[in-house]
Amino acid sequence: MNRPTLSLIAVATALAAVTGVAALTAPEPAADTTAATAARRLPVERSSLLCPAPSTSDLAETTYTSFTPATDGTGDQGAAELRPAGAKAPEKDPADREGTEDTEDTADEDGNGEQDGTAGDGSGDETSDDGKSGDGKSGGKDAEPVLKPKEPGKPVTGDATGGEAPALVGTAEGRFAPGWTLQQTTEVAAGTGRGLQGVACTAPDTEFWFPGASTGTGRTDYVHLTNPDDSAAVVDIELYGKDGALETVVDDGITVQPHSTEPVLLSTLTEAEETDVTVHVVVRSGRVGASVQALDDALGGDWLAASADPAGSLVLPGLPEDATAVRLVLFTPGDTDADLKVRLASPSGPITPAGHETVQVKAGMTTAVDLGEVTRGEAGSLLLTPADRSVPVVAAVRVLRGEGDDQESAFIPAARPVGARATAAGNTAKGTVLAVTAPEGNAKVTVTASAGSEGGSPESKTFTIKSGTTQHLDGPVPSGLKGTYALTVEPEPGAAPVYASRTLTAPDDGVPAFTVQPLPDDRGLVAVPRAEEDLSVLQR
Repeated sequence: MNRPTLSLIAVATALAAVTGVAALTAPEPAADTTAATAARRLPVERSSLLCPAPSTSDLAETTYTSFTPATDGTGDQGAAELRPAGAKAPEKDPADREGTEDTEDTADEDGNGEQDGTAGDGSGDETSDDGKSGDGKSGGKDAEPVLKPKEPGKPVTGDATGGEAPALVGTAEGRFAPGWTLQQTTEVAAGTGRGLQGVACTAPDTEFWFPGASTGTGRTDYVHLTNPDDSAAVVDIELYGKDGALETVVDDGITVQPHSTEPVLLSTLTEAEETDVTVHVVVRSGRVGASVQALDDALGGDWLAASADPAGSLVLPGLPEDATAVRLVLFTPGDTDADLKVRLASPSGPITPAGHETVQVKAGMTTAVDLGEVTRGEAGSLLLTPADRSVPVVAAVRVLRGEGDDQESAFIPAARPVGARATAAGNTAKGTVLAVTAPEGNAKVTVTASAGSEGGSPESKTFTIKSGTTQHLDGPVPSGLKGTYALTVEPEPGAAPVYASRTLTAPDDGVPAFTVQPLPDDRGLVAVPRAEEDLSVLQR
C-alpha cells in the first residue's frame, strides 16, 4: 500500500470520527414555531378623532359623547380629551406618558387606524365656550377642552350651543385609546337642514368617497376638512355627476392649515347643478378628517359619512322600517361598468325588490335609483353583489321618513364589517335602534350597554342573526339608566361577518327626526408581529 492510499484512509477515518461527534452533539431539530411567531393582537396606545364644525344655525344644540370600552392589557395610565381645532394643549407631565409610547396602528392599509397622541389628567367632564373663534374654523390657543373622560367604560358628554361651535380634535392615550368613540349629535329646530344631524367623529386619512351629495337646487352641501397635524395639508376634491367628472374651479388643490378646518361649499366648486354627486376627497400631502354635511331646504338634513372602500360587494345596514322613500346612489371609479344584484335583507330573509332586481353603474358616472318604500314596514339592509364579474363600487342611500312638510332625511353609506368590536355612543333610553345583518351566514353577537353617563349599571345580551337577515335588536339598556349610554357589539370569533348601524330618533313637532351611523370595527386592537433575539445578524 503506497503513502497516498494510507493518507486517504486516515482522512476518511478522521472525518468519520468528527461526523460521529457532530451527530452526538447536534441540537434537536427546531420545533415548528409558526404558532409561536404569529402576530399578536394588542391594544392600540394612541388614537386621534376629528369632529367637524356642527352647524351654522343659531338654533343648533349639539351634544358630544366620548366613550372607551374597557379593554384587557391596557394598564392604568393614559388620558383623553376633545379640544377645539387650533387649541393648544398643556405641556405633558412625563408621568402621564408612562406606558403610552408612540406607536402607529397598522392594522389596515387605509390609514384609518393611525394613532397620535395628547395629554391630560383624565379628570372629569369640562365644557367651555372659550374655544370659539370668530369664523368658527378653529379654537383659541388656550381654549379649555370640551370634555375629558374620567375612566374607560363610562361615557362622558359635553355641549355646544349656536352656530359658532368649532371643529374639534380628539386625542386619547393609554387605556383610553383602544376603541375610543366620539359621537356628535345636533338638533336644529328650524331652517335649512332642520332636524337631527349625527356623525361619528372620524380618524384622519388620505382618501374618502361620498356618493349621495348634491349641488342641486334646494340642497346646501359642504365637505368639512379638518387637519390635526403640525403641517399644512393639500386636498383635491373631485366631483362626479350623472355624465361623468364635473369641471371644477379649483385646480391647485385646497390648503388646510395646521390644526384648522375648512368647510367647502360644493356648489362653489362647479357651475353644474346635479341632483346626485359623488365626492372624492384625495389628500396630496398630509392627512385630514372629512365628512359631508347635506342640508335640504324642505327635507331636513344630516351628515353623510364616507362609504366603505370600493368593493365588488357592499352592505348598507339599517334601513328604518317606516322609510317612505329610499334613493340609492352608486359610483364605480374604474373604467369598467358594474352590474349589481340588489337585495333587501329583511327580518325573515333576503328579498329582491320588484322592478329593481339589478342596477347598472356606468364607469366614472354617478348612478341613482329610487327604490321607493322598499322596506314595506320591515327593517332591512341593502345587499349589493356582482351580477356577473366583480367591479369595485361605492354606494350610499338617502332615506326619508314622514310625509309632506314633515319629512326628514338621513344617509346610510356602505359599511365596513363590525370585525372584532364596534361601538356607538350617545344612545338614549328611548329612540335608539340597533340593526345587525349577517349577509353570508349565521352569526352570534354579544351587545353590551355601558354604564350611563350620569348613573346606571352595564347590561349584556347575546343574539343570533340568521344568514341573510337583518334584526332590529331589543336592548339591552343599562339598569337604573341616567343620561346616555354606549352600545358595544362583539361578534362571536370565527362566525360569519356582521354589519351594523345605530339609529337615533327624536321626533319634534310632528317631524320624525332621525340620524343613522354605521358601526365599523373600532380598531381597538392592532396586529403586532412577534420578535425574537437573533445575535447572528451581527455577524453578517
